[in-house]
Amino acid sequence: MVLRRLLGGSAAPHDADAPSTPAAAGPSGETATVRRIVASLEALPVDERRRIAAFAYVLGRAAHADLDVTPEETALIERAVVERGGLTEAQAVLVVEIARSQAELYGATEDYLVTREFARLSSREDRERLLRTAFAVAGADASISAVESAELEQIGRELGFAAPEIAALRAEHRELLSSVQALRRMRPDGEGSGR
Repeated sequence: MVLRRLLGGSAAPHDADAPSTPAAAGPSGETATVRRIVASLEALPVDERRRIAAFAYVLGRAAHADLDVTPEETALIERAVVERGGLTEAQAVLVVEIARSQAELYGATEDYLVTREFARLSSREDRERLLRTAFAVAGADASISAVESAELEQIGRELGFAAPEIAALRAEHRELLSSVQALRRMRPDGEGSGR
């Protein structure tokens, strides 16, 4: 997987003679910029690169659950990666774009593996922060659909959380759940049951 290789994972054996930067894909200025960003990421400790890569990937997975990654979701993921990883904005943009592309291309094949890798490398606090941020990403467009909610449930289980713990995090985002919003629209007084 490109994301793991770029950020120090072990998806494939590393060829010491192979270039560690992406091939030229645009004007030389853009290519040089990308290479500088990659070099700065490679300066981070390997475990930290893995955590950041997995963090970004799982958030991309949450955003892509409904097959539509919005600009709001992307911006929120980039901010979270800057805050979580201490990356520059340029680094975060590159990491998020790669993670999002990988989630879209290889989703079902990689989802479980990457999420479990993050769980293995992180503290409980980090896992909770990731799941809470995944809920925020899914709700960045002011609604968490049923398919997004199901994906968040799956992510929570893969991170090692029990059903009541996931439900508690979901309750924090209750007003964004599409089912709650639909109930509110159905009630003449606008006060749905919230369940």
